[in-house]
Amino acid sequence: MYEICEKARKLTLDEPYMLGRIIARPFVGEKGAFERTSNRHDYALKPFQPTALNALEEGGFTSQAIGKIDDIFDGEGINDRMRTSSNMDGMDKLIEATNKSFTGLSFLNLVDFDALFGHRRDPHGYGKAIEEFDERLPELFESLNADDLLMITADHGNDPTYRGTDHTREQVPLLVYQKGQNKSVNLGTRDTFADVGATIADNFGVKMPEYGTSFLDLLGGNQPS
Repeated sequence: MYEICEKARKLTLDEPYMLGRIIARPFVGEKGAFERTSNRHDYALKPFQPTALNALEEGGFTSQAIGKIDDIFDGEGINDRMRTSSNMDGMDKLIEATNKSFTGLSFLNLVDFDALFGHRRDPHGYGKAIEEFDERLPELFESLNADDLLMITADHGNDPTYRGTDHTREQVPLLVYQKGQNKSVNLGTRDTFADVGATIADNFGVKMPEYGTSFLDLLGGNQPS
């Protein structure tokens, strides 16, 4: 499967195709009861322009990719990469990273919400996965330093109660947490996902990406951790 996807990637890198991603999704089981494994691999196009990850790398900061993040950005601007087998494995790796001393970004993707429950239209499994994630948040909060900035968001909707199996069009949540910050701030409805990248760049004092508006000032400013 990987070999086939690698060949397909080479054939569709350039115009007129330029497909964003070729995705290898290994599976096991018998016909009618196949299950995906955690060995997925995305063969992505490189970002067309520098991202906040590139700016962090140029500024001497570490960017850790946990989960499929490395695939999505085709490794651009990423210094350290870790695969995950599940949401909880991802949380384990993130908390392990935040308990260490380093200056930079840990970027985690919790793919089970999308692959196992969203696309599979499994609302009960989705709800249980949210509860499991929620139960890990106090542990994550405790692992953070005072100058760490935590952002929780999503890159698209995937309503498990909607018809079909494709992504759905919801405004996704954006939750930001910092230890000791007791003031609640309404960040409003942002114009673009790029605001998150711009805020990360602003937080570390590196060159701002071309797109996006930082909301760091709404949070009272921050220092890199």
